[in-house]
Amino acid sequence: MKLVIGYLYPDLMNIYGDTGNIIALKKRAEWRGIEVEIKNISIGDRLKPRDADIFFFGGGQDMAQGLVASDLVKSDKGKMIRQEIERGVPLLSICGGYQLLGDYYGPHEGSKLPGVGLFPAYTIASYDRMIGNIVVESEFGKLVGFENHSGKTHLKKGAHALGKVLQGFGNNGEDALEGCIYNATRYKKRRDEIASDYKNAIGTYMHGSLLPKNPKLADWLLQKALAIKYGKEIQLKPLDDALEEKARQAAIAKFC
Repeated sequence: MKLVIGYLYPDLMNIYGDTGNIIALKKRAEWRGIEVEIKNISIGDRLKPRDADIFFFGGGQDMAQGLVASDLVKSDKGKMIRQEIERGVPLLSICGGYQLLGDYYGPHEGSKLPGVGLFPAYTIASYDRMIGNIVVESEFGKLVGFENHSGKTHLKKGAHALGKVLQGFGNNGEDALEGCIYNATRYKKRRDEIASDYKNAIGTYMHGSLLPKNPKLADWLLQKALAIKYGKEIQLKPLDDALEEKARQAAIAKFC
C-alpha cells in the first residue's frame, strides 16, 4: 500500500513546527509497511484530482497568507481541494491554513482575504495574542497541543467544532470551542437531526506537536485515507505508543 501526502504551501505555511505533523503521519504509516510520498504543492504547482490521499495545510504569517489566498482562488486549487474533500479525502489544517479554508480572513489592514469556504467559519484579526499550551475534549479523547495566534475564528450556525477547550483559548478565547470538522451533508439535514457521517477534514489552532502527541488522531487520518483510496476499511497494525501516551497524559496533568 502507498499513501501520498499533499503538503499545501510548505514554503509559505510552516510555522511553530507544523512539519512535525507530516513527520508523524509518514513515520506511523512506514512503521506499518505503508509507502509514503510527500508531494509539495505551492504557488505555480498544479493540483489535479487524486493527486493526494491526505492533505496537510500549516500556519503562516499575514504576508504569506495573502499570497496563498490569491493563489487558491486564481489557480483553482481551492475548488479542487473542496472537490477532493467532498470525495472523502482527509485533511488537517492548522492556524493560517484553517483560516483560509473558512469563508474569509480579515487582517488588521487591507482587504479581507477570501477563503475556500470549506469550513463554515470566518476569522477576524485581533490585538489579543492567544498563545500557550491547550487541552481539548473531543471525540478523539483529550487532545493536547500548542497554539499561537491573534486571529479569532467564529463558527457559523450549524458548524461542528473539533472539541471543547479545557485549557487554553481555542478558536477565539470566548466561546470555549476549538477547531472545526467539515461535513457537507450535515447542513442539508433537518435541524433536529444529528449527523454521524462527518467528512474527514479538520481545522484547528494546534500546531506541530498535535499528531506526535495525539497518535489516535494521526491514525484516524491514515485510516480514512486508506479507506478512500482502496475502497474498503483497513485495520492498522497497532503500534507501541507508550511514550506518546506518557507525553499526552503529562500535558493533561500539568495544564488541566
